[in-house]
Amino acid sequence: MTTTERTTAGAWRGEDLGTRTVSYDERDAILYALSVGARATELDLVFEERLRVLPTFALTLAQWAPDELGSRGAFDTKTALHGSQELTVLAPLPRRGEIALSASVGEVWDKGSAAVFEVRVESEFFVATWSLFAPGAGGFGGDRGPAKPSRPEGEPVAEAVLPTAENQAALYRLTGDRHHIHIDPAAAERIGQPRPIMHGLCTLAASALELARALDVHPADLARLEGRFAAPVYPGDAPTLRAWGDAEDASFELVQGDWPLIAGARAAFG
Repeated sequence: MTTTERTTAGAWRGEDLGTRTVSYDERDAILYALSVGARATELDLVFEERLRVLPTFALTLAQWAPDELGSRGAFDTKTALHGSQELTVLAPLPRRGEIALSASVGEVWDKGSAAVFEVRVESEFFVATWSLFAPGAGGFGGDRGPAKPSRPEGEPVAEAVLPTAENQAALYRLTGDRHHIHIDPAAAERIGQPRPIMHGLCTLAASALELARALDVHPADLARLEGRFAAPVYPGDAPTLRAWGDAEDASFELVQGDWPLIAGARAAFG
């Protein structure tokens, strides 16, 4: 079926987005770790002789898949937003090598005024799912999809400040996502932002790293991660991370004051 034959967003469900083999080495993994907030003293994240690759590095390897769906015309790439992200770890990423990835469109949810496309990427090491919010693409009579998860009850078991650097988005761009809204003030202004914003995946990975520190577990032991992007983070901000539960099943949120930035988030380490 060609792009012009797809009259509704729902017709993209199950679309094969192809396969790719991606390669990387220790330098790429270390650059990634630094870009999401690894410290120079965390040698097994930043020193090639002790390196454990952060599981969230997988998301940079698979970024081509949602970009591929946009390039095929499924949604307007100028207005679509990255709504949420999931990652399931199947095996530790090697320090270097080649990984075969296959991608497809999962569910396409109908939110009325918008559609939500799920892009699923699979490999022997991980499964990752992007949820892409596409304004104007809804109203095709499809299922609305699952409701947003509720906020955890009770007092958090851990709370920490998540420091971000003024140059963090500029650094993270070197891992592959070079969208102009993360570096160019004029591009950020065109989407209604006062200045360049952090990549959502950078913020999520940085939150997972800080969560691991707060729960006293190793970040490379991450087994599952999910989170919904509620509002942008700006480089240099210092939002608050709050966590409930334990390392085997932690709920968390990232907030600026009382304003949620990442909501409905969960992580498991093991």
